[in-house]
Amino acid sequence: MIDELRVRNVALIEDATIRPAAGLTVLTGETGTGKSALLSSLKLLMGERADAGAIREGSDGLEVDGRLFVCGGDPDGTVVRRRVESTGRGRVEVDGRMASVRELANGVGATIDICGQHEHQRLLQVATHVDLLDAWAGEAAADALARYQQALHAARDAADELERVREMSRAADGRVEEADFVLRKIDEVAPKAGEYEELEETLPKAEHAEALLRAAAEAREGIVGDGGVEDALSGIVGTLRDAARFDPALGRFADTLESSLIDIEDVTAGLREYQDGVDFDPEALDRLQARMAQLQGLLRSYGPRMEDVLERRDKAAELVEAARDGGERIARAQEALDAAEKDLAAAADALDGVRAKAAPGLAAAVTEQMAFLEMGTAELEVASERLPRAQWTSQGPSKVELMYRPAAGLTARPLRKIASGGEISRVMLACKVVLGNADSTETLVFDEVDAGVGGATAVALAQVLARLARTHQVIVVTHLAQVAVMADAHYVVTKVGSDVPRTMLSQVEGQDRVREVARMLSGDQSEASLDHARQMLAEAEEARSQEA
Repeated sequence: MIDELRVRNVALIEDATIRPAAGLTVLTGETGTGKSALLSSLKLLMGERADAGAIREGSDGLEVDGRLFVCGGDPDGTVVRRRVESTGRGRVEVDGRMASVRELANGVGATIDICGQHEHQRLLQVATHVDLLDAWAGEAAADALARYQQALHAARDAADELERVREMSRAADGRVEEADFVLRKIDEVAPKAGEYEELEETLPKAEHAEALLRAAAEAREGIVGDGGVEDALSGIVGTLRDAARFDPALGRFADTLESSLIDIEDVTAGLREYQDGVDFDPEALDRLQARMAQLQGLLRSYGPRMEDVLERRDKAAELVEAARDGGERIARAQEALDAAEKDLAAAADALDGVRAKAAPGLAAAVTEQMAFLEMGTAELEVASERLPRAQWTSQGPSKVELMYRPAAGLTARPLRKIASGGEISRVMLACKVVLGNADSTETLVFDEVDAGVGGATAVALAQVLARLARTHQVIVVTHLAQVAVMADAHYVVTKVGSDVPRTMLSQVEGQDRVREVARMLSGDQSEASLDHARQMLAEAEEARSQEA
């Protein structure tokens, strides 16, 4: 739910703040005053792509700040800030930390739904209709769809494996002789994983064993032999100890050198162990060198890495095995595909069954709301058609489409072909009311929902929006007084100034609201219009009191 929205330097808006009610909030004003800029600002808060062209002329950039309370989120609210510079660079902050536009869209954006002309067009896209039905069916459809998608993925994998085996079998006739040669050449050497790397480490030691032994022996002799480092250092320590009787400072130097003697003794012991561990064996060296030559020969032919050699060996073995198996591998792959397709068909039937069970309820619920919206005996139906197997998608095995019957007795035809713009708006609103509790959307924003609406339909539209506001935060841009009087919060958008026009946003109450409703009713503020406005506001207030 949006608690507060502040907009700066967006289009004609210099600085405006709106605090929507928890229920129904309306935005009214003359055409061209800048209501669309507020919607653009809200879209930025939802994570839509920024456009530097929306920056107010003469400004270095725009800024949109919002505080929201998201279900399950921080009880103190979430603060979002979106900045766009004139250079096109942008910045997103969520609760004071930098965030990405995608993170914003997946977080805040998922809780807000703007229902305008784009939403009308979406309702005309058949591919979206199955989403409406699944939202109505709820968890049962979600579970069935997940099982179907898992089975579809398994069937595709099985089909890919069958094609791979068939292709390998087709290629085997021409390549089996070469593969058999490669397999024999590699198996003659029989390389093992990690063997080459281990040999790279041990072979240099074996090749230079004599030099290593000589170096260790000479070093040890220089330390512990007659006149070696150890004897010399011990003599120095003794000298310092004698002199320390007269100056203790020399004793500290002696202590340090004695510590070095301990380290030297450790080195001496280590050199002895090293000598014992080096084994000079000419025959073993010949074997290691011969083995390295074999492995390097494989690397030259099938490398450059030993992993490549082993992979080449596996592929060759598979090809040779395929040639020996004949059609057995193909038969096994075909059996696996048949089993996967059988599982997929069962999952598809289950998914279609869940949707078929839910479809009449969705159609009836939307049709009921359509009747409230003064659409007469018009009805909505949900049609489902099983597609050929080749046309199955991740959405399901059947085409789901909303069908519209303009009046009782007429044939239902696709909604996209026969419904007018005004009818589409009302059908969309009816769907929102019906599916209001079936998604995670907390705030609904309606733009142009009252296009071409008047009279009794306007009253019905206002009642439906008010009903929807019981379960959602609803924000409506409207030209209808019938909708405006039902609002819990009423904001007026005006444009002031001539040389440098700017949009002002102000909340109206009391007599200011009466005057705005009067203007919406008749375009003036005559006494008759004002009386009519007061009456409508009073009736709306009474209706809310009764519902409470």
